[in-house]
Amino acid sequence: MEARFVRTLVLFLVLTLVFGVLERLFPSIPDQPKWRRGVWLDTFYWFFTPMVIQIISMATIALVLIPLYLLLGRITIQNGGLSFDINQVLAGYGPISRLPLWVQGLIAIFIGDFVGYWTHRWHHTRQLWDFHAVHHSAEVMDWLTAVRLHPVNDIISRVCQATPVLLLGFSPIAVEAYVPLLSSYVAFIHANVSWTYGPFRYVISSPAFHRWHHTTEEEGAGKNFAGLFPIFDLIFGTFYMPQGEQPRNFGLIGETIKETFFDQLLFPYRNWKIVKAWFNSNQPVVEFAEKEPVKVSSS
Repeated sequence: MEARFVRTLVLFLVLTLVFGVLERLFPSIPDQPKWRRGVWLDTFYWFFTPMVIQIISMATIALVLIPLYLLLGRITIQNGGLSFDINQVLAGYGPISRLPLWVQGLIAIFIGDFVGYWTHRWHHTRQLWDFHAVHHSAEVMDWLTAVRLHPVNDIISRVCQATPVLLLGFSPIAVEAYVPLLSSYVAFIHANVSWTYGPFRYVISSPAFHRWHHTTEEEGAGKNFAGLFPIFDLIFGTFYMPQGEQPRNFGLIGETIKETFFDQLLFPYRNWKIVKAWFNSNQPVVEFAEKEPVKVSSS
C-alpha cells in the first residue's frame, strides 16, 4: 500500500510539472485559470482512485474470474478451498503467454481499448449515464479532470476491459507494467493542450480528439469514444475532429453536479428515497430521465 501511494504521489508531481508546462506553451484555451473550481476535488480523486477504487476493482475482477478459471481448470477446489499457483496465474496461459511480455502488453492494450470503446458507449446510454455524468461535470478541463470518475463507472470499465484480456491468457504483469504510462496518457488527452497530431490524428488519440468528446457543443455530442486508438471511432462512425477548430465549452447540459465528493458519489442515486432528502437539501433535483444521455453531454 505504501509503495502504491509513493508511486501515485511521484506520478502526480511529475505530471503536474510536465502538463503545467505543456498547457502554458500550447493551450487549447488561452488564459484558462489553473486554480479552477474543483481542482482540489480532482486532486482528491487522483489519490482516492488508486488507493481505494483500483483495489476494489482488482477484487471485483478476481470474483468474476474465479468461476471462469474453475471451468478452465486454472483453479481447483481442494479440501473445501481454492487451490492455485500464483506464479502460473501471473505467467498467463496458452500460446499468448509465450510471447515476450512487452508484446503481450501492446496487444492487450489494443484489445482493451476496443472493449473500452464499447464500454464507454455503454456509459452514454440510459443504463449508466448517471454514473458517467460525473466525469463530464467539469466545466473547465485540464489534465487533472481525467480522474474525476464515479467509483461505479471506474469499476465497470476496469472489469470489462481486464476480464477478456486475462481470459485470453495474457500475463497480468504484462498489462500492469504499462499502467503508469497509460494513466499518464489518459491524463494528457484531457489536458488544455491544442495538439491534434496532424496526419496521425487517426492513429493515436490527441488532446483535441478527446476534448471534443467532452464538449457541450452539439456537433461533438456522441463522438470520440476511443481512449487510445481513434480507428475504432472511424470504423463505427463516431469520429469527429474538425481541422482548425478547438472545443470551447464543457460540462453538462440542463443539469449540474456540486463540486463535492459526496454529491458526486450520490448523484446517480438522487431519486432514491433513502438519499433524496439529503440531496434536496444540497441542490435541486433535475429530472431528465426522458432525455437521451448521449445528446445531453459528450465523454
